[in-house]
Amino acid sequence: MFRRRRNENNEPDAQVDADASDDLDVDDVDDAAAPSTTLITGADRTNGPYDVTEAPEDGITRLDLGGMLVPGAEGMELRLDLDETAEHVMAVTVVDGQSSMQLMAFAAPRTEGIWDDVREEIRVNLASGGPVDTVDGEFGREIRASVTVAGPQGQSLMQPVRFVGIDGPRWFLRALFSGAAARETAAAETLEQVLRAVIVVRGTDPMAPGDQLALNVPGEVPDGMAKAADAVDAGRPPLTMQERGPEITEIR
Repeated sequence: MFRRRRNENNEPDAQVDADASDDLDVDDVDDAAAPSTTLITGADRTNGPYDVTEAPEDGITRLDLGGMLVPGAEGMELRLDLDETAEHVMAVTVVDGQSSMQLMAFAAPRTEGIWDDVREEIRVNLASGGPVDTVDGEFGREIRASVTVAGPQGQSLMQPVRFVGIDGPRWFLRALFSGAAARETAAAETLEQVLRAVIVVRGTDPMAPGDQLALNVPGEVPDGMAKAADAVDAGRPPLTMQERGPEITEIR
């Protein structure tokens, strides 16, 4: 169900396979129009992340990416990560200094969450590379590990990572923390606040559990956010992007 991938900068990644519904032992496609049933135990979502039906009137500026509405915080940058063919958006990454958080959202069954299954798949896939710990964190059970990445001079470096999963109504949100935020509570605090304020838009189309929610390049950037080109004009450094990802926005 889960497979490890690396982008062109050799950063760790994981995504749900297109055949996830088989591994989840789901017999048919989830119908978002079907009557809702009370879901799922797991992370306490009282203070977010939110389903679009639960969206609070909190005055927070969010970037509309279709399947997710993602907030920003002062000094942070957002980027969109494209798939290998650059045909569609795979994830949104929030960058905060030396830390980052990649967000991906997927369809899930009506009556049960998938994080327990996904977490085990991640643990198995990462185990060959070194110690993998399953611990209780801010959002419930999560995975902490270290992966090998290429350094600036081509050398191999160990990078800490932290996988967080949140089950919502007919959706699953995965957050991958890298850098200092994968280990240090203080470094993760602002990124965790961003994660709490994410709004997931599942939509009404039937989807197989494990299918990724579509993300789009935003047509407009809300007030309070600036495109990378505007940041350069204003004398602020633009976001350093993966080669396959477009520069999107800076939060100021």
